Amino acid sequence: MATFGILLFTMTPALIVAIVVLVVVIALFVVLYILGKKAQKKQDEQQAIMQANKQYVTMLVIDKKKLGITKSGLPQNVIDQTPKYLRWQKLPVVKAKVGPQMVTLIADEKIFADLPVKKEIKAGISGLYIVDFKGAHGKLAVPEKKKKKGPAAWIEKLQEKAGAKPVK
Repeated sequence: MATFGILLFTMTPALIVAIVVLVVVIALFVVLYILGKKAQKKQDEQQAIMQANKQYVTMLVIDKKKLGITKSGLPQNVIDQTPKYLRWQKLPVVKAKVGPQMVTLIADEKIFADLPVKKEIKAGISGLYIVDFKGAHGKLAVPEKKKKKGPAAWIEKLQEKAGAKPVK
């Protein structure tokens, strides 16, 4: 015990500050890891519920845009239920004609880029959320992916060689 006390007093203030900062950073990483695990678990549960409740509907996609939630044309009760900190984010909004009526839906980020405009599709819908889609009349033309340039292409090529999943 006495040797620890001697060591503590012989350490320079810069070393003590560095140790304290290191401990705080490690604690921060542990907390973020735990919170990330909880958020991932919650998201997986919500995805399972959405997949279980989806229904396929034939619709004509009129327009798709990324809009803020207040400008999206969604019902007011949906806007009111959205947390305040999420209201500034842009949503992938799809305006479509389902049967005789026009509806505003929210698309999944993964499928938003692939949704065809001015085409009829069969979409898997869970509430106001488009989960997936397929062509109503045969196959849809798949748009060609733009070739990446610069550092993004290098990173993707290295990940492909390493066998890792590409980061989106």
